[in-house]
Amino acid sequence: MAAMSPEDHKIVSDAVAAAEQATSGEIVPVIADRSDGYTDIAFAWAAGLAFTVQTLLVLFPDPPLRFYESLHGTWNAEWLPHDVFGMSAAIGILVFFLAFLLQLWSPLRFALIPGIVKTNRVEEKAIELFKVGAEKRTRGHTGVLIYLSMQEHRAEIVADRPILEKVEPEVWGDAMAGMLAEIRQGKVADGLAAGIRDVGAILSQHFPRGEEDRNELPDRLIEV
Repeated sequence: MAAMSPEDHKIVSDAVAAAEQATSGEIVPVIADRSDGYTDIAFAWAAGLAFTVQTLLVLFPDPPLRFYESLHGTWNAEWLPHDVFGMSAAIGILVFFLAFLLQLWSPLRFALIPGIVKTNRVEEKAIELFKVGAEKRTRGHTGVLIYLSMQEHRAEIVADRPILEKVEPEVWGDAMAGMLAEIRQGKVADGLAAGIRDVGAILSQHFPRGEEDRNELPDRLIEV
C-alpha cells in the first residue's frame, strides 16, 4: 500500500472534524497495509505441500528412484532403507523451503490465506488498536474506530460499549457500504471520508453534541 498523501490526510481529517460537530462521539480512522504477517499460514501451506509430496513418494516410488539413478549413472542400484528415507526427507525439506520462499511474494501469500482467517485477523487487529487508541478515552465512552486493512480488503468498525448498546450491528454494515464502494474504485481517502460521515450521522442520533462537549481525541488519520 502506498502511503497516504498529505492531501488524503486532510480529506480524512476534515471529515472527522465535520462529523464530530453534531455528536459527542469521537471518531478515530485507522488504515493499515495488512493486519498480520500470516507466517503461520505460510508454514502450514509449506508443511502441507511437503507432506503431500512425501506421500506421493510412498505411492509412486519408482519414478523418483529411476530419476536419481539416471543422474548418477547407476544401474540396478540396491536401495538401503537409510537411502530411501534420506531421499524422502531431503525432498520434503526442499519442497517445504521452496513453498515457503514462494509465499514471500505477497500476492501469492494473500491468495492462499482463507477468507475466514483474514476476517478474524482483521477483526482482532481492529479490537487491539481500539483498546489502545479509543476505548474509554472519552468522558462518555463514545469512541468509535474505523479500521481499514488494505491487503485483506476488509474494514471493521469498533465502538465503546455505550454505543454498542444503542446501535444495532447491521447499522454499521450500512455505514460501511458507501465507504467500501469508493475504496473499490481506488478512492481510499474519499471512501474513509464517506464512512466517517455516515458514522457521524449515526452517532448524532444517539449521542448529540452538547454545549460543553470538547474534542477529546485528535481529528486525524492514523497509518499503522
